[in-house]
Amino acid sequence: MPLPPVALVVEDDELQREILSDFLKDENMDVIQCESAEAAELIIARVGAELSLLVTDFRLAGEGTGLDVACFAKERFPHLRVILMSGENSLQIPADVRFLQKPFHPGDLLDA
Repeated sequence: MPLPPVALVVEDDELQREILSDFLKDENMDVIQCESAEAAELIIARVGAELSLLVTDFRLAGEGTGLDVACFAKERFPHLRVILMSGENSLQIPADVRFLQKPFHPGDLLDA
């Protein structure tokens, strides 16, 4: 039996992080959670080859942003699917990163 895909959810708001994680678990994904860019980069460096999806908010706890995390991940794992979420819509998003404008319906995550 194949292992389920693994998603990394990076969100500083605990409630939003739990909602996203629960949604992805309902879609039969294993989920790793963290709240800062620094923690996300450590996880990506350690298990990035096992990740199928990275979902990150733009604003995070700590010093870095979700855009930093997205770029870090794409540099090391170009085929990783990356979704960047934000309430702001004036961000410069790399072409190979999907953008979701907050607020959104969890089903929009699957479409992205």
